[in-house]
Amino acid sequence: MHHSTSRPALLLAHGAGGSLERNYGPVMDRLTARYTVIGADYPGAGGTPRALRPLELDGLADQLVAVADAKGVERFTVSGFSLGGPVAIRLAAWYPERVTGLVLTAPFARADAQVRLTARVWRALAESGDPDTLGRFLCAHALSPAALEAMDPQELESAAKETGAGVPEGTPEHVELVERLDVTADLARITVPTLVVSPVDDHLIPPRLHGAVAAGIPGARLEEIPGGHLPFAEHPDRWAALLTAPFPGGEE
Repeated sequence: MHHSTSRPALLLAHGAGGSLERNYGPVMDRLTARYTVIGADYPGAGGTPRALRPLELDGLADQLVAVADAKGVERFTVSGFSLGGPVAIRLAAWYPERVTGLVLTAPFARADAQVRLTARVWRALAESGDPDTLGRFLCAHALSPAALEAMDPQELESAAKETGAGVPEGTPEHVELVERLDVTADLARITVPTLVVSPVDDHLIPPRLHGAVAAGIPGARLEEIPGGHLPFAEHPDRWAALLTAPFPGGEE
């Protein structure tokens, strides 16, 4: 039983080209039922103004800690999705006294050559003013083959159009950060319970990178789930269950 007057807090770190709403919206009700949920949209996403210079991982981590400070939340578990994974890792390495646990979904410590090339194309398409082509590219990479195959051609095309149309304006800066960040040296510094959620059909950030994060963090647990890079789109219930019960008995 959890007798404390305050509920455990969950800090959300969203993905590149995402936002709190886009990445956590489908599971938000499940999260708020169990946690005090806090988070912020990165520059150029949600209501946050676009950055005038390249983004830095430290800046995103500090932005999230500032949100916790503003809400008077001292300690929290961090849920990091995709780019939010390295943001959460950096945050836990630099603010160990604030973080009680990490749940990292489809994370990476650094982009390998394949991911860097994919990111360059993603960024060029985001800057091209051709949202339909961007949407097709993202659907092809971010959804599992099974999810793509389940749609008829018309559904697929409208899904691509919808995806491309909703991309946040700050996406090029988010993706540029993906290309050059490296938190490899931070992994060994993580001392909190860590769960790495690895979608087995992720073609955007491949499972070998999820596995490398889990291998680098002492005592981290790797949990494979079906589907592609976007568990909130393909398996929201399965994902929400992992986000709401990551560490039995680990509540502060």
